[in-house]
Amino acid sequence: MSESVLERPRPALGELKALELDALLRRAAIGVEHFDQRLFSLEDEQLDAAFLPDAGVGRWPVRVLLGHLADAELVFVHRFRRIVAEERPLLGLWDENAFVDSGVYEGKQRRPGAPLPNVGGFVATIYTLRAWTCEWLAGLEAPQFARKALHPERGTVSLRELVELNTWHLEHHAWFLNAKVERFLGPAPVVGVGACGAGCGCHGDAAAGGDHEHEGHVDHAEGEGCGKPGCCKG
Repeated sequence: MSESVLERPRPALGELKALELDALLRRAAIGVEHFDQRLFSLEDEQLDAAFLPDAGVGRWPVRVLLGHLADAELVFVHRFRRIVAEERPLLGLWDENAFVDSGVYEGKQRRPGAPLPNVGGFVATIYTLRAWTCEWLAGLEAPQFARKALHPERGTVSLRELVELNTWHLEHHAWFLNAKVERFLGPAPVVGVGACGAGCGCHGDAAAGGDHEHEGHVDHAEGEGCGKPGCCKG
């Protein structure tokens, strides 16, 4: 059984604002687990294919979208750490459209014979930064999330607000990424209702009454999760 990405609602920032802090950090830790892993089977022609507006999946090619997410993660992480380390720092802007238009994600400046940017490198960057940062954030005392910075466009923002925005930003682009992959490969198979997020060690298919085996999963008492980020039992 498969479900089209286009049938699913796009992530909403307001939903994240309603979460308790611990739940927000668990949601943020899911990270690249939101991506359709079939992206790694796409050919270069598919990775670099742009889309028309009426396709409903966003215009950027897959390679560009992943490169943008990697750079955005770098920016967000640096902002988080500045807010904690400095008193009301003035955050700098970055022109994300300049990065796209320059062709930096498509390797337009590369020397003859050099390979195209590897999407695996983009995904690895996102994964590593998100895992490192979420572990750090989870160890902060709650008052740290009220610390403020000055954003040239948004005004005064708190660490909590930037974590919400960072979490939404990845989920938002993941929706479009998965819709693009679906255009090439068809809908992804549904693993099971209540399946796991990043690193979950539970039998996520138990909620659906499934009987197929999940590699690396372990049993826990009823209603008790594994405690890892993205645990399907919360």
